[in-house]
Amino acid sequence: MLRAVAAISGLYDFVVGALLLFASGWLAGAFGVPAAVPPIFSDLNALFLLAIGVGYYLPWREPERYRGYLWVMGPILKGAGAATFTLDYLLRGSPRSFLLFAASDGAIAGLTLYALLVERRNSSRK
Repeated sequence: MLRAVAAISGLYDFVVGALLLFASGWLAGAFGVPAAVPPIFSDLNALFLLAIGVGYYLPWREPERYRGYLWVMGPILKGAGAATFTLDYLLRGSPRSFLLFAASDGAIAGLTLYALLVERRNSSRK
């Protein structure tokens, strides 16, 4: 299960990062916001997401060895991202379309947490 979560998470981050890097104007338009000015802001976020996506290769190959990566990038980072998107929508009026990121980050954070806890319980039974 952890391998599947790592693959899903890595693909998700890599695709969003690639869209930010190569189609930032289109992505901004799809979410009803202006493109970042200066563009370096979206470029750096793109590189961050691409690096995280590539980093999921390690837990995909050896999930038990890289559980720490899954904890940090899953429940912690994606969970905090979901909360941040939601709070920004509620408190600062960011576009409603940003709640899609809150939902997707939150779903992946929850899935990762579930997989980590289930795998730990299964490992301790053996």
